[in-house]
Amino acid sequence: MQFWQDKRVLVTGGKGFLGSYVVARLKELGCGNIFVPESKNYDLVNMEAVKRVYKDSKPSFVIHLAARVGGIGANRADPSGFFYDNLMMGTQLMEEGRKLGVEKFVVLGTICSYPKFAPLPFKEKDLWNGYPEETNAPYGLAKKIHLVQAMAYRQQYGFNAIFLLPVNLYGPGDNFDSETSHVIPAVIKKCFDAIKEKRDEIIAWGTGEPTREFLYVKDCAEAILLATEKYNKPDPVNIGAGFEISIKDLVGMIAAETGFKGKILWDASKPDGQPRRMLDTSKARAEFGFIADTPLKEGLKKTVEWYKNTYL
Repeated sequence: MQFWQDKRVLVTGGKGFLGSYVVARLKELGCGNIFVPESKNYDLVNMEAVKRVYKDSKPSFVIHLAARVGGIGANRADPSGFFYDNLMMGTQLMEEGRKLGVEKFVVLGTICSYPKFAPLPFKEKDLWNGYPEETNAPYGLAKKIHLVQAMAYRQQYGFNAIFLLPVNLYGPGDNFDSETSHVIPAVIKKCFDAIKEKRDEIIAWGTGEPTREFLYVKDCAEAILLATEKYNKPDPVNIGAGFEISIKDLVGMIAAETGFKGKILWDASKPDGQPRRMLDTSKARAEFGFIADTPLKEGLKKTVEWYKNTYL
C-alpha cells in the first residue's frame, strides 16, 4: 500500500466498466490522488483536451483505459471510428506524457490485436505473425500501434511505458446495450428479455463453434495495478484467465444461470469472429504474480445477479 500513497494517478476511462474497478482498487490501496477525466469535459481524441487533462491532473502515473469498444456488430458498423478514436487517444496521451516527463505510462491493449489464426494458447511473441480477424482488425491494429510507440519511446527517451493485453472482460457494471455489448452481457439481456416476454427461444450470433476466454473485471483491475507497480519492461504481457470455452457452451451456461429454459437458435448468417482465443498467461504470473481468482461460473452468477438487481 505504501507504493501508492504518494502517487498522482491519471486514470483515463476511470468512470467506465473496467476503470471504475481500477479506481476503487487504487483507493483501497491508499492512493489519495486519483484524477478521472469525464469524456464530456475531456475529449481525448482532441489534442487540446489531452494537454488540458495533463495540466489539470499533473500525474506521476498514467493508466490509459479509455477506449471505444464494442462487439462484432459495432465494429463492423463503424470500423473507421474504432480505428481513429482509439489510435488518437493513446498516441496523443503518450506523446504528451513523454514531453511532460510522466514517471510511468500504462497502456491497455486488446486480444483483438492477435493474428486471426495465432496458435493456442496465444503467446506474446506471436503478436506480429499475421493479420488480426477482419471484423476487429481496425480496433486491434490501432491498439497495437501503441505498443510500437511505447517501445520506440522507451528506446529513444527512456520513457517507462508498458503494454498489457487483456482478454474479453465481463462482470457487474458491464455494457448491456443490445447494439454495442459483447457476448456475455448481450446473451444475459436476451435471456431475461425472453423470460419477460414469455418467448421460448432466443437467437444467438454465428455457429457457436468459436472459443473464447473471459476474465472477470475485478481480476483484470488487480492485474493492471500489479503490473503498474512491478513491471517495467518493453515486452507486452497477456492478462487472462488461461482457459477457453466454446460460445455454444457459454450461452448454455448463461441460459441456465438466468433460468431461461427455451431453445437457443444459431444465426449462421452472422459472423463468428476469430475462430479460437486463449492466452498464455505465464508471463504475467512470472513477472508480477498475477493469477486470476474468479472461476467463470462464479463470475457469471455475480454478473447475472447484478443485472437482475439493476435492470429488472
